[in-house]
Amino acid sequence: MNIRILHMIEGAKQARGLTVVIDVFRAFTVETYLSRANAAKIIPVGDMQIAFDYKKEHPENTVLCGERKGIIIDGFDYGNSPSQIAPLDLTGKTVVHTTSAGTQGIANAIHADEIIGGNLVAAEAIAEYIRRKNPEEVSLVCMGLNSLSQTEEDNLCAEYIKSLLEGNPLTDMEERMADLKNTSGAKFFDPERQHIFPEMDFHLCLKLNTVPFILRLKKGENGELDYMEKIDVL
Repeated sequence: MNIRILHMIEGAKQARGLTVVIDVFRAFTVETYLSRANAAKIIPVGDMQIAFDYKKEHPENTVLCGERKGIIIDGFDYGNSPSQIAPLDLTGKTVVHTTSAGTQGIANAIHADEIIGGNLVAAEAIAEYIRRKNPEEVSLVCMGLNSLSQTEEDNLCAEYIKSLLEGNPLTDMEERMADLKNTSGAKFFDPERQHIFPEMDFHLCLKLNTVPFILRLKKGENGELDYMEKIDVL
């Protein structure tokens, strides 16, 4: 198994084989919580106009969720905050999700054989799924901040999944996750930005290995948009 760690949009374009598009803060953590909130379907898109068009065509059961530069998109129902999503009941709802980083990675991973949303809450489930599939090539794509610069949390997630696959798990995960408070996670502790980056999001994104399922991109049928399929693993 050849495992490569790649970065941002260019990395997504280079991804081959089974591809994990990683966005810990916060896109694919949010999608995990959307699934836990019983969303009937989660549709990740790169272009916000696709989201608006979908809701116009399906106004009754569509929820729009997403951000640009961390801020909820004007006209959307929710932002990209797991603490906002966690209490919801989205039974019967289709959620169209677009973000500055994570969903852009999915949109650009055009050569991938298979795409999984990557985060820390489902890291062990992701690694176990990959072990069972045993692909020749694995691409771990760290989407970073707004797809423009690398971030510690996405790089850590990629390193951790790689270490699990290689049978040599990182032993300093708790320490390194705690240190995120001083690096890329510092924004969640800024009193002036709590309306955009609430502190609870930081903690929810770092609940390591608490989710027994993965979300895998599935091809939409009959012209429908691709969506994230929940697969129980652990």
